[in-house]
Amino acid sequence: MIAVILGMAIITFLTRFLFMALFSRTGISEKTIAVMRFVPIAVLMSLIAPALFAPRGRLDLSFTNEYLVAGILATALTYRTRNLILAIIVGVSTILLMRFLFA
Repeated sequence: MIAVILGMAIITFLTRFLFMALFSRTGISEKTIAVMRFVPIAVLMSLIAPALFAPRGRLDLSFTNEYLVAGILATALTYRTRNLILAIIVGVSTILLMRFLFA
């Protein structure tokens, strides 16, 4: 167990160190910086999309998919109000309500 943790720490350090060492002399171009701004969004979507569109291991685009409905409502609410706490409350409430109504 400790070997796994140490291995992950070393890999994390090396990837960050190598990136900094590579670009410390040449600098990072504006184009690279612009592209890298989208990396967190892409990673987040790669985690969220399977949970929304295939929560039970298969594609489910129906309105009985409580995760998809909650995701749509939370996204629309966040876009409209920019209030993430409210979006989380509405998303979780939607899932609980749909589970109660359709269970």
